[in-house]
Amino acid sequence: MTNNEIVQRDYKIVHRKEDIDHHQFFEFVSNGHELRGHDLKLFKQYSRLNIRKHFFSQRVIDAWNALPSSVVDATSVDSSKRNLDELWKERHGH
Repeated sequence: MTNNEIVQRDYKIVHRKEDIDHHQFFEFVSNGHELRGHDLKLFKQYSRLNIRKHFFSQRVIDAWNALPSSVVDATSVDSSKRNLDELWKERHGH
């Protein structure tokens, strides 16, 4: 699965575009403080066990939280994908 596909799946789960309860995978950060970037930051639980570090829900959190608002707050999956493609072209010069 490519990074683009992973971000699209996260977008669909977080924005409830899939018939999946996002609480099964993610918990939103709710510390009452203004966050850098977008407002849909995900909480990453501390894990003592190496096996948990490899769960889908733990692997994608850092990447999701690092995304700019233009990707996360997009109004559709397609516009999120388009914004993500533009971001990667800017960062990697393709």
